[in-house]
Amino acid sequence: MRRDHSSRQIFPAALVQENHFKAVNDTMGHPAGDAVLAATAARLTAWAGPRASVGRLGGDEFAVVLALPAASLEQRLAQLVRMLHTPVALGDGRTVDVAASVGAATPHAVGSRDLTVLQRAADAALYDGKHSGRAAVASHAHTTVPSINGRRAGRPGTAVWGRAA
Repeated sequence: MRRDHSSRQIFPAALVQENHFKAVNDTMGHPAGDAVLAATAARLTAWAGPRASVGRLGGDEFAVVLALPAASLEQRLAQLVRMLHTPVALGDGRTVDVAASVGAATPHAVGSRDLTVLQRAADAALYDGKHSGRAAVASHAHTTVPSINGRRAGRPGTAVWGRAA
């Protein structure tokens, strides 16, 4: 009997980072930045559904782990990017144009079910596709990107004491 792999469930890890978030805080104020973060969290939660894990890693970064049919990964990631590119309405009537970069990694593509490996590969993919307007899906090569404390080397916040990462 032949198995239909299109219905197979996968468990991708996705990382999301707001683009130009510092500029929102600097030009529109921290309440506007807080509104963008709250909107991003709400959109991620709605996109991922009730059985997913969604969390803010810190700053303008979020992580999502969920079950998806393998055949719908690309479509669902494109849907997420569209949701994250929708302007955010502020309480004072202004709107903030927002965009986010998305990187995703699946156990099959990176050769591991270890969440740390998946997160690091998704982070590397996110930076490969940064500002492209599309989600980047990690390959096994993304697991070989040098990292410090689980983050892509050279990324802001990955400096090693006494030298650049």
